[in-house]
Amino acid sequence: MKVLIVDDEKLIRDVIKEYCFENKYDVMEAENGVEALEKAGDADFIIMDIMMPKMDGFTAYKEIKKRYNTPTIMLSARSEEYDILAGFDLGIDDYMTKPFSPKELVARIKAVTKRKDNKEDVYEI
Repeated sequence: MKVLIVDDEKLIRDVIKEYCFENKYDVMEAENGVEALEKAGDADFIIMDIMMPKMDGFTAYKEIKKRYNTPTIMLSARSEEYDILAGFDLGIDDYMTKPFSPKELVARIKAVTKRKDNKEDVYEI
């Protein structure tokens, strides 16, 4: 599985990347929403920050959602209920706040992927 990590902070991308590698995921990186749009077509899963330069995560996700049905977890320092609900209203699969546990993030990636795979199985019957 190819995971696109979208965050303007290199340290956060590096931490997530390390845990993804440990779980045998391929990784792509983007520093902002514009780069995320360019790379989203090659991703099987997206981890998206909200507050980024050039294009924020909400705007980038809206554009990605128009073209692809890629499972996405928002990972943001924005922890207000309205931010979380705004993400779910857009159609994201999960939302985590920073600071975060990389192990929990990987567990959530697995859970979302499993749910998606199970839905596809149901439609194939």
